[in-house]
Amino acid sequence: MMGNLKVLVLDNLHASGVEVFIREGIQVDIKKKIKPHELASIIDNYDGIAIRGATKITEDLFDGISRLRVIGRAGSGTDNIDKTIATKKGIVVMNTPGGNTITTGEHTIALILALARQVPQASASMKEGMWEKKKFIGTELTDKILGIVGFGNIGKVVAERALGLKMVVLGYDPYVPNEDLLKLGVEPVDLDELYARSNFITFHTPLTPETKEMINAQAITKMKKGVYIINCARGALINELDLLKALQSNHVKGVAIDVYPVEPPSPDNSLYKHPNVILTPHLGASTMEAQKRVAIQIAEQICDYLKKGIIRNSVNFPCVAPELLPILRPYLSLCEKLGSFLGQLLEDPLKEIRIEYLGDASKLNIAPLTISVLKGLLQHQTEDINLVNARMIAEERGIKISETRSTKVENYASLISVITITEKQKTTVSGILFGNIQKIMKFNLFPVEAELSGGILLLENLDVPGVVGRVGTFLGEKNINIAGFQLGRNEPGGIAISLINVDNHVPEEFLSQLAQLPHITSAKYLIF
Repeated sequence: MMGNLKVLVLDNLHASGVEVFIREGIQVDIKKKIKPHELASIIDNYDGIAIRGATKITEDLFDGISRLRVIGRAGSGTDNIDKTIATKKGIVVMNTPGGNTITTGEHTIALILALARQVPQASASMKEGMWEKKKFIGTELTDKILGIVGFGNIGKVVAERALGLKMVVLGYDPYVPNEDLLKLGVEPVDLDELYARSNFITFHTPLTPETKEMINAQAITKMKKGVYIINCARGALINELDLLKALQSNHVKGVAIDVYPVEPPSPDNSLYKHPNVILTPHLGASTMEAQKRVAIQIAEQICDYLKKGIIRNSVNFPCVAPELLPILRPYLSLCEKLGSFLGQLLEDPLKEIRIEYLGDASKLNIAPLTISVLKGLLQHQTEDINLVNARMIAEERGIKISETRSTKVENYASLISVITITEKQKTTVSGILFGNIQKIMKFNLFPVEAELSGGILLLENLDVPGVVGRVGTFLGEKNINIAGFQLGRNEPGGIAISLINVDNHVPEEFLSQLAQLPHITSAKYLIF
């Protein structure tokens, strides 16, 4: 594959990345901006594409592709790339996780300082010829309490810098052991305590169903009056109407935002026009050092893959020989869904994970299968997870990983079981392939069969008459269509579970109402 390799570079990728391609003998075409129809007409003239965040690689661009082998994103977010179609086409999607960690953390600190001293507002006032010294009385950061929600790499950078400013730092992350926070000098607390005590709160969580619009009216009422809120993570973490009302009531004193649900945001948005809101145009990763760093990193990764077949920081593809992928692909999907099933149930730091490969599955290359389990599980805790770094991140968190194989299995040709162990509980889920369909066959002690796709309601209830009818009636009244209803119990009259495939999203308020129905002990909504 060494001859005539060709890469397209878009989005003003830093020149240092282009220099890597040239040094490696790969032909480079550079286009700063390109319209979708123009990109569609030339995309398959290249072996690889290097982009940043502006170019969108959508499903229609993949029609007829036969040459393209890799898409490299200089940065961590890959929302602008249709990874599902890329995977189906056998195209590796790579990113550069961690390349923007320092600069995003520092930008967060800059916004905290700007909020505390009202720097943008004071500057704008001066430029209008005014001298409003009394209007812009600020607050010191020394001894103020900073709450950090989400303690990945960026959260750690923010904590280290804030401690240097003599702030008191509280940390909340249900997936990070308390001892890791204590080593940094951060006090681990639960989310409600963080809200109640913090003068400033900054969010560094991935966007998941659990974190979407987590900054809402209910959360804000738990916060100290006069709190400052900073979001450099994902725009959709904020319920904008709730936050605007909190600003108008002075419960929230100031807000700093760098990320938006839609970028660029509408200029008519009332939240963004509020005088106590500071806005920056997604500058978290925008430093010369960061842009150079991620450009070099993505160029080196693309070169390694095109010239040596080495895959690093892939977000969609395991390190598997191409000829084995048709056999492994459905198993990879099953393993990721089994991991995701358990990941959505975890409430405490994971100590150990065991994976059992039984029957025909035991004869496969299980390394990528285990990675898929870990990716599915950890994706609900961190955005930076991918098929390459999943095991590394798990090991860094002190999670013990064990794999066992056995050619013997009852009732099935293949069965894969995943067991998670925390300090408080042990949870098991087992699944099979039925053709190319992924199914769960057992959850803990309960035999139950359900397809792992779409949305699933997981209910635990007492095994008494009337439960199924009440649940069906409730969902019907809420206009939630049932696609499948599977029951499991270990003994008559004991505890039972229900796995209900549904066609509609189930809001948190519906789950709370479901859990209050007679004989229902818990209700969770899982997404696959």
